Amino acid sequence: MFRFLTAGESHGPGLTVIVEGIPAGLNLNKEYLSRDMARRMQGHGRGGRMKIETDEPIIRSGVRHGLTMGSPISILIDNRDFANGNGPDGTPWQQAMSIGPSENPGAPITHLRPGHADTPGVVKYLQDDARNILERSSARESAARVAAGSIAKRFLEEFQIEIHGHVQAIGGVHAPSSNKPDWNTVETSVVRCADGETSARMVEAIDKARDDGDSLGGIVEVVATGLPIGLGSHIQWDRKLTTKLAGAVMSMNAVKGVEFGAGFPQADLPGSSVHDVIKPVSEWGSESKGPWEQPYQRNTNNSGGLEGGMTTGEPLVVRAAVKPIATIINGLPTVDLRDGQFVDRAHFERSDITFVPTCSVIAEAMVAIVLAEAMLEKFGGDHISETKRNLQTYRSSYANTRLP
Repeated sequence: MFRFLTAGESHGPGLTVIVEGIPAGLNLNKEYLSRDMARRMQGHGRGGRMKIETDEPIIRSGVRHGLTMGSPISILIDNRDFANGNGPDGTPWQQAMSIGPSENPGAPITHLRPGHADTPGVVKYLQDDARNILERSSARESAARVAAGSIAKRFLEEFQIEIHGHVQAIGGVHAPSSNKPDWNTVETSVVRCADGETSARMVEAIDKARDDGDSLGGIVEVVATGLPIGLGSHIQWDRKLTTKLAGAVMSMNAVKGVEFGAGFPQADLPGSSVHDVIKPVSEWGSESKGPWEQPYQRNTNNSGGLEGGMTTGEPLVVRAAVKPIATIINGLPTVDLRDGQFVDRAHFERSDITFVPTCSVIAEAMVAIVLAEAMLEKFGGDHISETKRNLQTYRSSYANTRLP
C-alpha cells in the first residue's frame, strides 16, 4: 500500500513528507527528486518566493546506498524564507512563525480573502488570526507532494509507465487540442504549453494580469502511458480508479473541476459518437506486437483510458480546471475579522499571478501517487523484483483474452 503524509507551513522552518509502501530495491537518489522539485518552481507568473527557495529534498530515511529498504522514506524541504525573510509587516519570519512564544509575533491578518481558506478556516478552528489558516492552506505545501509524487514516478518507471503534464489554457488563452503533445517542447516552455504561438499569448495574458493587479486560472492535463489493463476496480465505488484520481487531483489548491478523456462535451453527444470502438486483433496488422502487448485496441480514446473505474490500457488522460489565485494585488472588498465591518481591500502579501504551469507538475505528482498505489494494490511485492514478476505473470495472461 502506497501512502504519504505532509507536514509544515508556508513560512515555517520547512516541509516534511513521509512516503510508505515503496518496495525494497528501487534505485532512488536526491538528484532524481531534485529535477521534479525544480520543475515545480518554474513558470511565467510565479512570484518572488521562487527567487528565494531552492527546494532541495533531503532524504532522511528509507534509502541506503541508493536503494530503498522497504521502510518509510522521509524527506525534508527547508524554507529558506523562514531563515532570511520578513513578513509583509516587516516582522522576521523566525519570530512571526516561531514554534515557541514570540515577543514579536507580527500583526494578525484580519482582512479575509474571498476565495481562500481564510473564512471557513477561522470559523472552524476558532482563530483570530487568518495566518494560522493560510500558512497550511498555501500552495507551498505542494512542494512536499511533488517530492512524494517523484518517488511514485521513479517506481512507475520500472514498469515503463510514463507520466507527463502540460498546460492547455491560461486566462482564456487555449492551445490547439493534440493527442500527442511534444513533451520536450513542454519542458522548455515558460508556461509548460506544447504550442509556441499559444505560449506567447499566455505570457502576454499573464503580464497584463500583473499590470492590472489581478490573477489568472487555466486548464492542465496529465497523460499516463504504459499502464496495464485492469488497475482499479468496478466492485465498489471507493475502489474505482476514477474515484481516486478525481479526489487526488481535486485535492490540489484552486482546482474546481476534473474530467477524463473527452470530458464534459460528451454530455451533449449521442453514445455512437462517444464510445471507443474496439478493434479485433485481425485488423491490427503491423500494430500487433505479440502477447505482451494490449489484447485490445481502440480507434479513439474518449474514455481517457478508463472504463468502469478501471484502466483500459489506452493512455490515461485527466484534466483539471484551476481557478485564479485568491491572493491578488488589488484585493477584493471583504470584512475585518475583528469586528465584522466592511473593508475595501482584502489582505495581500507576495503571491503568484498564476501558478497554472506549476499545477501541471503537481497534477503529475498526484496522478503518479494514485497509480503507484493501484500498481501495488494489484501486484504487491516487498521487493521491486517481486512486483515485476507479478506484473509479468499478469501480462502473460493477455494472450488468453485476445479477440480472435
